[in-house]
Amino acid sequence: MIRIDAPGSFAWGVFHERHPKLVQQVLDALPYGPAERAAVERLLADSTTGVLEPPAESDHDHAQWLEWGAGLWGRPWSEAPFLWAESYFYRRLLDAIGYFRPGAWQGVDPFAPFKSAELAGAAVDEELAALSELDGLPTMRRADALLSSALWGNRADLSFQITAEAGGPTASDLVADERAILWSELERTRGGRICVVADNAGRELLPDLVLIDHLLSGGLAGRIVLYVKPQPYFVSDATMTDVLASVERLRTAPSEAAAAVGRRLWHAMNSGALVVRTHPFFCAPLPYHDMPADLRAEFTGAAMAILKGDLNYRRLVGDQLWPPTTSFTETAGHFPTPVAALRTLKSDVVVGVAPDTVTHLDSTGTPWRTSGRHAVVQVALHR
Repeated sequence: MIRIDAPGSFAWGVFHERHPKLVQQVLDALPYGPAERAAVERLLADSTTGVLEPPAESDHDHAQWLEWGAGLWGRPWSEAPFLWAESYFYRRLLDAIGYFRPGAWQGVDPFAPFKSAELAGAAVDEELAALSELDGLPTMRRADALLSSALWGNRADLSFQITAEAGGPTASDLVADERAILWSELERTRGGRICVVADNAGRELLPDLVLIDHLLSGGLAGRIVLYVKPQPYFVSDATMTDVLASVERLRTAPSEAAAAVGRRLWHAMNSGALVVRTHPFFCAPLPYHDMPADLRAEFTGAAMAILKGDLNYRRLVGDQLWPPTTSFTETAGHFPTPVAALRTLKSDVVVGVAPDTVTHLDSTGTPWRTSGRHAVVQVALHR
């Protein structure tokens, strides 16, 4: 289990280096009043030097968090598991800025200014214009290009941009590549239901939606269920509001190819071929191994679940310092349906990497597990 109490570790850096920058950006992005600003500053201090206190009894999720935090309340934040502590930090941040309380700030996404600025940026127009260049490619090359775009789109993760260095991906950065298995399985189950669990909004969600359009229009999926967060979470995580904004961004893009994707997605939502869903568990501090029965039942029977991003990966395989050669199938096999992970590496957790690849990466002396430079496409099938 990864904790946040080891100075110099990645988890320690998130709380002591990334979160202070995040808090300042949140306070600068919207004109919060003195009460909200003071509450956010208190949270920052509590999360590094204080003890864990449950939500107020009057809060809507008080009982749920009491259960999730059993054995942790009253203990220092530094003793909490990394995944749990990160989740609770964002829950407390929403509380601090008045997201849950009746009043003017209720339901206001504190990360919306970041998301909106990214979605409106000129870089997005350039990326969407590139879609027209894919039309003449052979089918599999086009499919791989769209999958790669969805994979590396995760580098646009706003939270990660706070501390990451810029740099474009190369083929050698893919340290586990099971794309062929993924495409083969989707072809074998052609026309089935595919579940996509989104990660970030903005420049990551757009290529996710383009990939979804490809799966639907090409017949690989008869129906797609896209899962998003029920509330703002982890800075840039996608909500229904972000899905709607992204579909509209596609529909109104100067590029006709992108606009056509947006129109098809709109009609797919009209017809039920594309359904957007959410569940409180997507903001829970728990691994997918502990997902509730109703959500497990929703996934059951799908041809494939595609999980995007670093947080979903940590929740899928377990937020532990696994030996990187540990089998992905063994750690992800508990999922109720065949599962594929599209993930850039931004935390210490990684499995399913070949021994010679691990040896090479370790010899570079670089933080390859956390830098965001490397990625994996991994698949666990139920046979």
